[in-house]
Amino acid sequence: MTTEQRLEQLREQAWDKGIVAGRGVDVTGGPIPRRSGYYGQPVVKPPVWTWEIPIYFFIGGLAGMSAVIAFAGLVFHEIDLARTAMWLATIGAGLSPVLLTIDLGRPRLFLNMLRVFKYKSPMSVGAWIVFAFGACVIPGLIALELGTRYSFGGGTDQFLKIFAHLLVIGSAFWGVLLATYTGVLLGVTAIPAWFLHRVLLPIHFGSAGLGSATALLELLGHRVAPLSALGFLAAAIETALWIWLEIDKHGAADRALHRGLPGWLIRGSEFLSGPLALILRLTNLVPLAAIAFLLGAFISRFGWIEAGKVCGRDPEAVFASQG
Repeated sequence: MTTEQRLEQLREQAWDKGIVAGRGVDVTGGPIPRRSGYYGQPVVKPPVWTWEIPIYFFIGGLAGMSAVIAFAGLVFHEIDLARTAMWLATIGAGLSPVLLTIDLGRPRLFLNMLRVFKYKSPMSVGAWIVFAFGACVIPGLIALELGTRYSFGGGTDQFLKIFAHLLVIGSAFWGVLLATYTGVLLGVTAIPAWFLHRVLLPIHFGSAGLGSATALLELLGHRVAPLSALGFLAAAIETALWIWLEIDKHGAADRALHRGLPGWLIRGSEFLSGPLALILRLTNLVPLAAIAFLLGAFISRFGWIEAGKVCGRDPEAVFASQG
């Protein structure tokens, strides 16, 4: 029986009996697809972010945690470390709005986000965090450089020292938020692969930012005990999160994290920044550990974005997450 004959038979059954017995007919491009979804369309809108956003996630996390390390450097009287960390934070503070502006398409769109503060909007909160971080870290770096490189005499030196310390503290505060809010941003969406791991994501993004900042500072020549301890801490956290991600599976709802390209990207990146970086540090191969962590943290951002796109196009994942 051909497809057209079967369709005619179904129409006659529906007309005569009001019901249709048996299976239907698969018609390519037909209005009633056999797969789940709304007329074959995704149930939720997949993210449309391009390469700028995962790079922003990486740079923002590294910059934010660099400011935290700068504050720790001042506490432990590692002034050279604090200065280098503030330079990294300042560079990140300059690149972050540029990447966001490129993604938005027009510079005015980013500026318009600063016209109103919407505390219920993660995008609005994020834009203000980027702005506040830059407002602290840039003058903080200037004050720190002036206070350490030059002597103005009188009370000016003391004022610069206090001013620099206050701005570094402010930079560290906003830096923590900058490094972790991106994980919150993903977690509050309707994408199941992100929403189901909304507790893990801010921790993961924060530890990845901390480890990345530590790794880059070590590659720049800063080999001090407190920095090494932060490297061990970040690698240990990433190892624990990798194990938890393998255990905390939700079937079809988050299968994008474990299958296909995003699955390989996420698992590979977690292995690089977690177990591999930890083993290399234990064997005192610090430069290799730093490179492995940086590479893993960078790939991880692309992996999570790709997982969101794949999951958003999968109606079954959305329905499974509602069960």
